[in-house]
Amino acid sequence: MSRISGRFAELAASGRRAVIPYVVAGDPQVSTTVPLMHALVAAGADIIELGVPFSDPMAEGPVIQLAHERALANHVSLRQTLAMVGEFRQQDQATPVLLMGYANPVESMGYAAFAEAAAAVSLDALLTVDMPPEEVAALNAELKRFDMDNIFLLSPTTSRERVEKIAELASGFVYYVSLKGVTGAATLDAAEVAINVREIRALCQVPVAVGFGIKDAVTAGAIAEVADGVVVGSALVQAAADAAEQGGDDAAVVAAAAALVADIRAGVDAAVSS
Repeated sequence: MSRISGRFAELAASGRRAVIPYVVAGDPQVSTTVPLMHALVAAGADIIELGVPFSDPMAEGPVIQLAHERALANHVSLRQTLAMVGEFRQQDQATPVLLMGYANPVESMGYAAFAEAAAAVSLDALLTVDMPPEEVAALNAELKRFDMDNIFLLSPTTSRERVEKIAELASGFVYYVSLKGVTGAATLDAAEVAINVREIRALCQVPVAVGFGIKDAVTAGAIAEVADGVVVGSALVQAAADAAEQGGDDAAVVAAAAALVADIRAGVDAAVSS
């Protein structure tokens, strides 16, 4: 059992839901990332989703696009992102870490080389936004050599046939994108999400986490009632960016982000215990 599968099993056994915060490696500063990861765990995060900086993050809205730009200005690469995971692992061997990124950096490194470097720092999973399931076989084979999960995205427009195909390949969990559009867009419709998550669950054997549109304890709680996990990205990245823009040091940035995750943790726990 992978570390991610084990974490979801632990949460299910206790009637809880996963809180999965997303941050971009090297944003707002390189020095912020690892302390931020630890602070998010302390605030109640169950899995850390670490974005790999990329020049054309097509799935992202303006907030996370700017985070990618800041990280690239700080010269953060895929290898440096993996090094941050390794540094995090020096103190935390328990919390699953997932890299979320785009195909080009992984392809440039080479699938085998990436998998070996990722295994060396005890990475748990990879989510490649722009790699369709039809093209994932070679990468999947390398990840499976090291028991790493491959996380796939599903959306409101994903056909039943495609969900079935992804269900055959998915491990760890599937990430349901609750909105049509980019991260940070539109307003979350919890009732619609509930219907779609039920349909996905009927076809997938792995947990379903929901992201896009979750920005506070209320939205997180609404999704926690129907999904196995909630992902918070844009709101968290913005909280960190705001603290930095206001002149805050690394500690202030970390505190602002951790406060939001703690609030979301409380909202999620309240929703599923009521």
